[in-house]
Amino acid sequence: MEIRVESRHLEEVVVMVPNIFQDNRGFFMETFRRDQFENLGIPTNFVQDNHSRSCKGVVRGLHFQWDPPMGKLMRVSVGSAYLVAVDIRKGSPTLGKWVGVYASAENRRQVWAPASFARGFCAISDVVEIQYKCTGLYNNKAESAIRWNDPAIAIEWPVVDPIVSGKDQRAQTLADWLSSPQSAYFSYSPESNLELTPRR
Repeated sequence: MEIRVESRHLEEVVVMVPNIFQDNRGFFMETFRRDQFENLGIPTNFVQDNHSRSCKGVVRGLHFQWDPPMGKLMRVSVGSAYLVAVDIRKGSPTLGKWVGVYASAENRRQVWAPASFARGFCAISDVVEIQYKCTGLYNNKAESAIRWNDPAIAIEWPVVDPIVSGKDQRAQTLADWLSSPQSAYFSYSPESNLELTPRR
């Protein structure tokens, strides 16, 4: 079954939609195939699966990890959400730019964002379940976050008064991140992208 690219953003963020087989019994789809991902130029070295559940109005993020670098393939399996990725690569021509994608169990969109992008989401439906395939094992000593409402990024979240954890409320700004020594882990290079080399 084909997994097709719907769109690409900020050089490295990819939105994909898998084909679905559906009848009166239900449905079946392949959400990951190594051969197709390789042909699309998307990493296949996923080492950890995560599954989160949120209630309506929750905003989580913007999270990232540099050691080991953790890229994420995100999809909504229950409900609907607004998935966001922000370029945090030093020297990138799109540094601080963001992309937002409405994803749901119905539209089947999946969003790939490399480790060099901070990721987050807003829960739109009453209940949302999001599943992530990750390219790095979780390490709490090398993870951080950019504040969800950093005015330097100005994400247009589809919620007025979000529910945000205390940890995410206290997250650093993009400027804080760029002034930290850890930001050198994610430096932009036009010759060699960290985790994605699109194939034409």
